[in-house]
Amino acid sequence: MAIFDNLKYVTERIQAAALHSGRQAGEVALLAVTKSVPAERMREAAALGLTLIGENRVQEAWTKFQSLADLPLSWHMIGHLQSNKVKRALQFATLIESVDSLHLAREIEREAAAQGKIIECFLEVNTSGESQKFGIAPGEAEALAGDLAGLPHLHLTGLMTIGALSTDSQRIRSCFSQLRKVQERLNASGLGISQLSMGMSDDFEIAIEEGATIIRLGRALFGERN
Repeated sequence: MAIFDNLKYVTERIQAAALHSGRQAGEVALLAVTKSVPAERMREAAALGLTLIGENRVQEAWTKFQSLADLPLSWHMIGHLQSNKVKRALQFATLIESVDSLHLAREIEREAAAQGKIIECFLEVNTSGESQKFGIAPGEAEALAGDLAGLPHLHLTGLMTIGALSTDSQRIRSCFSQLRKVQERLNASGLGISQLSMGMSDDFEIAIEEGATIIRLGRALFGERN
């Protein structure tokens, strides 16, 4: 199916999920995950209003960023970020969703200061407990958030998670509800965590019901990719 048809279908599902949970569809931002999507298709998506972009790999993103520099795109880094890739990542990304250590945060701080930027960041939280996933444990979020508060070029505004790799909808739901509870704990201590990035092509409706403000969709928009 064409991106236009896929987007129409996805939009209808977002609206239904929001309605089901007493929310407005406008409360949920759609981030287009463009890993392995060529720049030409991204232009087509941008023409349809998909201008919030999520990339997993720094070098691939940088190449496409240069090709699409004429478009008003906002780029999020959503994949695991190695310290040696931070300098390049900050040259295109306006937001890093995958901060999962103080070491990485300090490197982002150093590079952001060098580039004269303040970088918006999310903490990546491993709510499923799956060992193959990156992210801090939910119980570590308060300590890391406190450490980030001392880094003047980082602005912590959200949390990110990936739902469990499971066909059990309740297990997936528990991952998203757990992230919302982490948000509530952080905000009770005075932090302004307003964003929850959670939900992908197979589970975004559950994420919306649990409070997602950003859903990250790739296959649902662009079809199967390599």
